[in-house]
Amino acid sequence: MTTELDAAQAANRLMRLAKLIAKHDRLYHDRDAPEISDADYDALVRENRELEERFPHLIRADSPSQRLGAVPTGPLAKVTHARPMLSIDNAFSNEEVAEFVARVRRFLSLGPDEAVAMTAEPKIDGLSCSLRYEQGRLVLGATRGDGAVGEDVTPNVRTIADIPQEIAGAPDVLEVRGEVYMSKADFAALNERQEASGGKIFANPRNAAAGSLRQKDSKITEARPLRFFAHGWGEVSDPLAETQLLAVERLKALGFPVSDLFVKCDGVEAMLAHYRKIETARADLPYDIDGVVYKVDRLDWQARLGQVARAPRWALAHKFPAEKAETTLEAIDIQVGRTGKLTPVGRLKPVGVGGVMVANVTLHNRDEIERLGLRVGDRVRIQRAGDVIPQVVENLTRDEKRAAYAFPDHCPECGSEAVSEDGEVDVRCTGGLICPAQRFERLRHFVSRGALDIEGLGEKSIAEFIELGWLHSPADIFRLRTHRDELVGREGWKDVSVDKLLAAIEAKRDPDPARFLFGLGIRHVGIVTAKDLLRCFGTIENLRETATGESAQAELSAVDGVGPVVAEALVDFFHEEHNREALDDLLSEVSPKPFESSAKQTEWTGKTIVFTGSLETMSRDEAKTQAERLGARAAGSVSAKTDLVVAGPGAGSKLKKAEELGVRVIGEADWAKIVADA
Repeated sequence: MTTELDAAQAANRLMRLAKLIAKHDRLYHDRDAPEISDADYDALVRENRELEERFPHLIRADSPSQRLGAVPTGPLAKVTHARPMLSIDNAFSNEEVAEFVARVRRFLSLGPDEAVAMTAEPKIDGLSCSLRYEQGRLVLGATRGDGAVGEDVTPNVRTIADIPQEIAGAPDVLEVRGEVYMSKADFAALNERQEASGGKIFANPRNAAAGSLRQKDSKITEARPLRFFAHGWGEVSDPLAETQLLAVERLKALGFPVSDLFVKCDGVEAMLAHYRKIETARADLPYDIDGVVYKVDRLDWQARLGQVARAPRWALAHKFPAEKAETTLEAIDIQVGRTGKLTPVGRLKPVGVGGVMVANVTLHNRDEIERLGLRVGDRVRIQRAGDVIPQVVENLTRDEKRAAYAFPDHCPECGSEAVSEDGEVDVRCTGGLICPAQRFERLRHFVSRGALDIEGLGEKSIAEFIELGWLHSPADIFRLRTHRDELVGREGWKDVSVDKLLAAIEAKRDPDPARFLFGLGIRHVGIVTAKDLLRCFGTIENLRETATGESAQAELSAVDGVGPVVAEALVDFFHEEHNREALDDLLSEVSPKPFESSAKQTEWTGKTIVFTGSLETMSRDEAKTQAERLGARAAGSVSAKTDLVVAGPGAGSKLKKAEELGVRVIGEADWAKIVADA
């Protein structure tokens, strides 16, 4: 469960998930000997993603979301992919599919009458493989590995009948990508032979295919009934076609098997109709699938859309529905998080759902409890959303006459009033730093690994110092040296350990600015957003000046990666007097280093650019992304600090102001030349 955890519990869970998922990645990708089912593994990954979405500031360097698969460690030779083998984001509802298409339209800035064609095909449950052809000859076969580096399985792929050794009419360099799999019938026959000979029994067709492909002895692979489906490509010296559909058809013409259920869809309804068709046929297909993959058909649009982190913006995997079960809601507990949010957690009579025992379930917020009419003792139907995150989908006894559940109007931790802000469904404690739950969490967050990372100042020490009255705010951490003599001699503390802690604190008096900003605990500001903000504003002082200015909301919203929600949180934070006082107090003790951007160094590095009017060849998001790549800041309003205005048709007040201030103004074509020449 994600929403039932506070930040400290979430950090601990993310640490455990990172280690656990890394272990199962090694077992799955490197040894082909998984200890859990695919559904259970997906549950861990989904839980990790949900936690990171709720606590972006807790994303770890070793997070599963930052890598693909596992770095190969087996005996096979390693291969660096010419182009990364990306993963694909998942969707679990029709609404998410519709939003995916809408997101594509927004990014490409398409008009209401301009269609977005998609391809749809079954998501084969196999092992990803890349086949490299040079001058029409197969020269390399490689597994995905971690997406950047895979394993050389060339001798093994040469034994697979579906994979041609030579092709005619192909580009000089062509990497064909697809799935190596084993049919259900062949899998059953293989296990019968394995059992008869006393060999290894495979858990499922995917594991059998993976284990067979990654053999050191290609004769073993040759004896296994492996198949191959092509669905994409990596490096290619000449374009295959102008669309995904035509490119896949060309792969088929070159001799590569492709799915018979691969089609082009015009619009969301057609996509969902094909999804339902494949879902209906799922049980009768000769191979395992776990969803449907959609891809933008036009390849030039794919190129414009690009990718985010480890997944492309132009593709989506629509997974099949969740499993459901019935059980009893035995209790509703309220947990108070670092920001004061009161989160209800349902305690269930344990029940198995999709092979996993579920005892706790998120109830999200007060409105969700009211919507479902939940009371302790109700019989409920639950499901694992996407076969992963448990949630209540129906109250089976809501018509029984019992008193409604009364959501607390006071914090269970400190007794302060609990209220919901206008436009928010969440109920939050108003106690601030007087609330033990919030004070502890804010201080723990400030010194955490992702923030200032003060070694030796852990949860136990923070709790002890709060109890002693030494810690009330982050600035107090840097005044702990005044309590040195009192601390020495306390249980667990000696001269060496005390001096080591104080030295660790002193070493953080000139912290990394992004870590410092993230450590302040501003709602919605994770480490990535903190970097985005400082890349634009340079210093905490400049950010504060902007956040308290007349056009704060517009200026902050214009920063790529920020948006109106984060902007509002920043404005709210800096407009609160006690926050400004606490920040001033903290800055009297520390001096954050200047922000060093990792963006490309160009003549535009550090410059401020404003885009206005109707951009005709790119969307506003694309324009901002281009500016960021040049090291510039894409602002939302024109001021004396603006260095360049890119004006499209219909530019109005911003263009006028730029002319009044003497700011350089160019058109969209000139901007495209700047980007191309950089």
